[in-house]
Amino acid sequence: MCSEGIIDRYVNFYTDFAFKKLFGTEINKELLVSFLNALLQGREEIREITYLNTEHLGTQEYDRRAVFDVYCTNEKGEYFLVEMQKGEQQFFKDRSLYYSAFAIREQAPRGEWDYGLKGIYTIGILNFKIFEHDADYRHEVKLMDVATKQVFYDKLTFIYLEMPKFTKTEKDLETLSDKWLYAIKNLAALMERPATLQEKVFAHLFEAAEIAKFDKMERLEYEESLKNYRDWYSVMKTAQEKGHQKGLEEGREEGRKEGREEGRKEGANEKALYIARQMKQSGIATEMIVRYTGISEEQVNGL
Repeated sequence: MCSEGIIDRYVNFYTDFAFKKLFGTEINKELLVSFLNALLQGREEIREITYLNTEHLGTQEYDRRAVFDVYCTNEKGEYFLVEMQKGEQQFFKDRSLYYSAFAIREQAPRGEWDYGLKGIYTIGILNFKIFEHDADYRHEVKLMDVATKQVFYDKLTFIYLEMPKFTKTEKDLETLSDKWLYAIKNLAALMERPATLQEKVFAHLFEAAEIAKFDKMERLEYEESLKNYRDWYSVMKTAQEKGHQKGLEEGREEGRKEGREEGRKEGANEKALYIARQMKQSGIATEMIVRYTGISEEQVNGL
């Protein structure tokens, strides 16, 4: 046991402490550079990043502020906003756009300007699903012309990683991106670095993530962060269970209502058939029977 209440060897990546320690500190920025390059899939090579202030205010002092998890630029001046989102939010997409707007606005220099912008990447590592009916776990979103399906503006990119959909096992890992997502999702459950993750960057990751190597202050901060994560998880799980139970109860009641409604419909249909049979036996024309009972001509002929 590394510390009171902690029996894992490595940190839980989904905690705020672990995410910011591994992706948001100068000493570990090699990890973030590797992760970003893996996500960009060879389109460009990031060699260096510079961390920026993660807290931003709107244009006026009274404007709402934005606090980014990780905010940085690369050597080309492109901006990267990287966030870990544990739970689903009603306006998550709006939030992504709102945060991206800060990276757009702060590129405007004082004095004359031709409106030229550097690229902006907003990356969300999500512990929930936002594209329920899509099996893919990776989504890259850009502004697009709806009619032509052509990218309208290629300097604003949103990359969303739905971690619950990432189900690859160690033997399925092929790309560096696969390996990073596997490490992120499974870090806390591992007792040693998997044989598949032999790249130098993963040796750095597992060393930085090992709880036994934390100093006293880091352990206390991680314990608090882990407690907050577990409390959040417990609340969410309870809410889901209650919601599921409520859904079952509502479903049963709905089923009873549907049953009663179905019974009424069945009774009404039987009554219509009875009346139609009596009318037919009395020699009333089929056209009149259909009109007054509402059943079909085929049903009348079959009586």
